[in-house]
Amino acid sequence: MIGFSTRLSFAFRCFFSLLFQGKIPQDVLQALRGTKVEVAPSVTAANETPAAPTVRGDKPSPESLDRLGAAVRSIHTSCRQVLERYLKLEPIFSSEEDQPVTVPVGFDPAAIKLVGNVTGEPPIRGLLRHRGWRVTEVILPSLAQGTGRAIVAPAEVEVP
Repeated sequence: MIGFSTRLSFAFRCFFSLLFQGKIPQDVLQALRGTKVEVAPSVTAANETPAAPTVRGDKPSPESLDRLGAAVRSIHTSCRQVLERYLKLEPIFSSEEDQPVTVPVGFDPAAIKLVGNVTGEPPIRGLLRHRGWRVTEVILPSLAQGTGRAIVAPAEVEVP
C-alpha cells in the first residue's frame, strides 16, 4: 500500500497536471504501475463549487465568533452538497459505530485501519470506531473547450 503522504502528493500533482496540461505525470504513472489504483476524486476540478473558497484557502475577514460559527456551518453544508453532487459514497462497514465487528481474512488495509491492541491474524474482532467511506461513483462536469480551461473560479467584479 502506498503511504498517505505519497498518495496526497500524487493526488495534488495529478489534479494540477490534469487541470493545466491534460495528462498525469509520467513519474506518478510509473510509481503506480502494479498498484491497484482508483481514480482520485477531485471535486475541486469543477469550475466553481460552493466549497471552492474553503478548498482554495481564502481567509475570512475578522468576524465575531457567532458569525464565524454560522459561516463554518454554511461552509460545511456547502461542502456536503458538493460531495453529494459529485461523489457517490458508501460506508465500508454498514454496522453502527461503537458496535462489534469482525475484520475478515484478506481485508484491504487501505479500507480498514486497525487501532488499539492489535495482535494475531484475521479474522479479528473489535469495536467499530468509524464506518469509513468509499467512493463508488465520481460524476465530474467536463471543462469547456478553449480559453478559460485553467480557471477554477472566475474573479467577480461588481460594476456600479
